[in-house]
Amino acid sequence: MPLLYTIGKLTVAPTLRLAFRPTVEGLEHIPETGGAIFAGNHLSVADELFLGTVVPRHLAFWAKSEYFKGTGVKGAFSKFVLTGLGAIPVERAGGRAALSAFDAAIPALQGGDLVAVYPEGTRSPDGRLYRGRTGAARLAVAAGVPIIPVGMIGTDKAQPIGARVPRPGKSKIIVRFGKPLDFTGRPDDRTSLREMTDELMSEIQKLTGQEYVPRYAPPRANAPVAGEPPAGA
Repeated sequence: MPLLYTIGKLTVAPTLRLAFRPTVEGLEHIPETGGAIFAGNHLSVADELFLGTVVPRHLAFWAKSEYFKGTGVKGAFSKFVLTGLGAIPVERAGGRAALSAFDAAIPALQGGDLVAVYPEGTRSPDGRLYRGRTGAARLAVAAGVPIIPVGMIGTDKAQPIGARVPRPGKSKIIVRFGKPLDFTGRPDDRTSLREMTDELMSEIQKLTGQEYVPRYAPPRANAPVAGEPPAGA
């Protein structure tokens, strides 16, 4: 586990547990060893904080490549923190550059690490669950690892869009883990990836009870990357 991530588990995680007392269900579905993809709904930037808090192992999140390329003291600090946390840089421009996120994630997963992905590609603008992009399924097939569905409840109230930090007492936080989905050996053609993704989103919906919207979530201007490389269509 990266050093900064370990420090966070010893400091930030206990603080969040004490302040928010999140309810966690389905921890038995998290493998003790081996690689796996955590794919969940995305309501708030706090999702990453609470997911990292309750998962006992290291989780690698995707982050905008711009955060690794900043200049000056702020840029250097951002790169230091994200690198220290084991984050995976994502190029938002698409094309071959965007696929570098997959190139980095596949060996990490095959080496036994965990990677977090948000198939909707951005935070839900209204609390509903939107159609998933196929990047998570493509990554699972390529790396030969299972996908663990994740359902987050209440994070949008604790830290609404625009809020700088989560606020205790605004909502009960619930994190639910579903049974792993094993897509090993499935073809990676467009039709198969779509079917696997729809199956994944159905499992996420069962965990959250959200209304499902059969279209992609509308992009927000200057939205931070939400764990889904733009190459995942």
